Parts: sequence; C-alpha cells; structure tokens
Amino acid sequence: MHLQTPRLLLRAMRPSDDKDLFRIYGDPATNTFNPAGPYPDLAHAQKVLADRLRSYQRYGYDSWAIATQDAPDTLIGFGGLSVRIHGDETIHNLGYRFATSAWGKGYATELSRFALEYGFRELGLDTISARVRSHHHASIRVLEKTGLRFLKEIHDVDNAPPSLFYSITQQAWQALVAADNAADIHARCLCNDAQRLP
Repeated sequence: MHLQTPRLLLRAMRPSDDKDLFRIYGDPATNTFNPAGPYPDLAHAQKVLADRLRSYQRYGYDSWAIATQDAPDTLIGFGGLSVRIHGDETIHNLGYRFATSAWGKGYATELSRFALEYGFRELGLDTISARVRSHHHASIRVLEKTGLRFLKEIHDVDNAPPSLFYSITQQAWQALVAADNAADIHARCLCNDAQRLP
C-alpha cells in the first residue's frame, strides 16, 4: 500500500530495497553531516534494513521508502517516523535521507509535514522529535518550518559534538494546523472580496 503527498509516494520498506538503501546511505555526499559516515558496503545496508523491518513489525511503523509520483519505480530516499531509544527515553523520531538528485526540491519539507500529520492523526503519538547536527542549516530550517522547536542538546553519537534535539507535541501541532487553516480561509475571503470589487 502506498501513501501519497502532493508529489511523493511512500511505502513500507522491504528486503529488496537493500541496493537503494546502500546507494543513498553509502554516498559520501549524503553523509556530509553524519559523523558515522557512509555505509561501508551492501552487507551493512542489509543489516540496517533487517533492523528496520524488525522495528516495523514491533511498532507498526518505521521509515518509508520514497519515490515521486512521476517516477514511482525509482527510489529517491528513505524517511518518515521511527522509534529510537536514547538512554531510557523512547523517541518517536522524524528523519530522512534523500539522494543528491532529489535535493533542493522541497521534498524534505513535504515529507516532514506529512509525517507529522500521519504520526499525530493516524498513530496517535503525543510527541514527535528529531535530531540534527548543529551545522546542518538546511535540515534545521525544515524542522522549524514544519513546527518543531529546539529543546536541548543531546550526546547521541560517540566522540562527536552534541546534536540539537527538536520536538513538537500533538497539541502544538494542532494549534499550528488550526492557525494555517484560519489563514487560508482569510486569504480566500480577501481574494473573493477583491474579485467582487468594481
């Protein structure tokens, strides 16, 4: 089953995605801000994929495989929501990784907005969070644009500077959605009024 955003197709990951996972996560360019570096080989990608599939079976959700509606058979990235454990804390984590060919097109923002809606409305999550490196300004902009707010620094990678921890509650997200809807209604009213002017 595929889920859709205006431009993207999202589906659960499957074992046959191993080569695409390695193609994207093994690319040094997509790991510029990742202190762990690119995946070293296909076997590593297969191990990560097996872990993701087990997580999906346990929790009922994990990152999606992502394609565009214009090219549904070509994966351009992986991302969405997954469960991560940090210390004694369970985090409903928003994350993504796109192939370089998909950069600069607004896909990360489109995916993130959909993931928040899916997480809060379909999964009933209370809070969704994300971790980002302090110098990854593009991803920070995506998180802030979609409503997440900086909470604290966390040490989630050994021998690396701390990550920035962003989060949004269901209540805060609902308030943002209500405000956006009100703004849309106001804009439509202004447009209609302008059309009625002589």
